Amino acid sequence: MENSSPRLNPRQAVIVFLVFAFAYFFSSLVRAVTATLSPVLTAEFALSAADLGLLAGGYFFGFAAVQLPLGRWLDRLGPKKVMLGLLAVATLSCLAFSWASTFYGLLAARVLTGVGVSACLMAPLTGYRRWYPPSLLLRANSWMLMLGSLGVVSSTLPVQWLLPVLGWRGLFLGLALLAALAWLLIAWQVPDWQRSTPAGAPAGSYAEVWRHPFFRKLAPIGFVNYGGLIAVQTLWATPWMIRVAGYTPLQAATGLFWINVAMLLAFWLWGGINPVLERRGFKAEQLLAWGLPTSFVFLALLIVSGDAWPSMAAVLLALYCVSSTFLSLTLPAVGMAFAPAMAGRALSAYNLLIFVGVFVVQWGIGLALDGFKALGLTELLAFQFSMGIYLLALLLAYGWFVSAKGHNPRV
Repeated sequence: MENSSPRLNPRQAVIVFLVFAFAYFFSSLVRAVTATLSPVLTAEFALSAADLGLLAGGYFFGFAAVQLPLGRWLDRLGPKKVMLGLLAVATLSCLAFSWASTFYGLLAARVLTGVGVSACLMAPLTGYRRWYPPSLLLRANSWMLMLGSLGVVSSTLPVQWLLPVLGWRGLFLGLALLAALAWLLIAWQVPDWQRSTPAGAPAGSYAEVWRHPFFRKLAPIGFVNYGGLIAVQTLWATPWMIRVAGYTPLQAATGLFWINVAMLLAFWLWGGINPVLERRGFKAEQLLAWGLPTSFVFLALLIVSGDAWPSMAAVLLALYCVSSTFLSLTLPAVGMAFAPAMAGRALSAYNLLIFVGVFVVQWGIGLALDGFKALGLTELLAFQFSMGIYLLALLLAYGWFVSAKGHNPRV
């Protein structure tokens, strides 16, 4: 059966969207908060650059580790049951982080947090694939990402303002309360799931997903470009502003705030213009091919400028992040490339690539920084060489995307 779950009426659709958006807001806030807290955690636990990258990447390791079983859970059990189970883990992990007394305690809690919020975007996108008409999928995806950006915005200046009042441990106690509230809202408002295939019928496998030409076409930019965008946004933007451009922690938090405001506005605009672009015949694949190269230009300018234009560091980082939002088109494109019964597995498989990429890039840049400094390079040159290697990887992944076969006529 192509779609046994009924479409939601407009009122239900809005309520379900808002409930899921709140959970995704929470997940984005808890994901990004380590960027703002990195100076405090570095000082309190004497973290090296590699330690910091591993701590931030630990979240994404936990997130990625459950993506493959998550896809099967979503297709079989539905978004509601999966979200309720995982958000309980997120609540406990935030409490554990607030109680941690060692680096390894922090790391273990972050890994569990990644597990706990691993369905906060995939669950709604799986549900939307059945509950919403196709014309609304790109808009729903963009506006989910917009509200996720609001969570990232909330992790910057608001966290910096609350830090002297609550301390970082108190902040994580507050995050545990937000996770519990998201659990209650989902239990109350999200509809139950109806299987799209009869019990006992053969289900599609992940092999079908990995073999799909369109999935393979998008895989490298999901891993490197999309994963790298999140790695920079949630971690390495702040050290660049502080250690290369000379910002104070408050100035860096302010810069990160405006970077994420720019991202929020970009996703809001995508939600508004996607239906218009679709009606005029512009496909996601075309827009991605035309628009993504602008992000390479802005990142190259950031690397080359180094500490020469300190006031422009936050601006160039914002321009890099905003021009990378073309990548947001890939998630709904993957979902629409497969039948509804396979949507959970297809989306989770692609999300796995993205978040393994985040982990690799976050930790990899930290390892590169420590390695270049061990060779005697200055802090500035170590950052420039590390980010230069990252830029080269972005270009190679984009080259695969534009040259590989696997056009999908639906997107």
